[in-house]
Amino acid sequence: MSFDISAKPEIYFNVVRNEMLPFVPQDARIILEIGCGDGNFASLLFKNGAKEVWGIEYEKEQGKLAEKIMTKIFVGDVAEQLHNLPDQYFDAIICNDVLEHLIDPYTVINNLRSKIKKNGALISSIPNIRYFRNLFDYFFNKNWDYTDSGIMDKTHFRFFTYKSIRKMFESNGYEVVKMEGINPTRSIRPFIWNIFLLGAFWDIRYLQFATIAKPR
Repeated sequence: MSFDISAKPEIYFNVVRNEMLPFVPQDARIILEIGCGDGNFASLLFKNGAKEVWGIEYEKEQGKLAEKIMTKIFVGDVAEQLHNLPDQYFDAIICNDVLEHLIDPYTVINNLRSKIKKNGALISSIPNIRYFRNLFDYFFNKNWDYTDSGIMDKTHFRFFTYKSIRKMFESNGYEVVKMEGINPTRSIRPFIWNIFLLGAFWDIRYLQFATIAKPR
């Protein structure tokens, strides 16, 4: 189950995640994108050698638009659509800022393992709750305010840190083979903090973490 995001502005569904392309294995030819929106990222995947790109999209309007691009698309809640997917079929499954919108992302990624080919991978982008702007707001302003977008998006059911992302995958049958912070801030404040705290807050620079995880 996920949150109703139909009131989101159009840009919410058609942002092209160019920064996630390097995390997709170059030899991945059959790909599933969960939360595919209008299909813009799928277009990038096709340009980079994908032969099939399937999609699951929660919103009907965006799903109809994605039909023009995707090889096959299912509209609805991801947990309810998994039975429509063939087993051991996909070279890569992509979740770009999706798992935080699910009530139970743990069961979903556990069930996705059977859909991935041997040596395939699950690629994800997940917001970092320890991003410095949020961290400062909690510590100094004592705020925990939900917003219409961003890390504190009111449609987020789950919040993650670098450690909890790794634990989620490892506790559900995956090996994390790569994990990197993406979309770093240009602010100098995280650097100043880390000078005095000996790098203990290195992760607060990053808006999200990108992960490549392979089923064990």
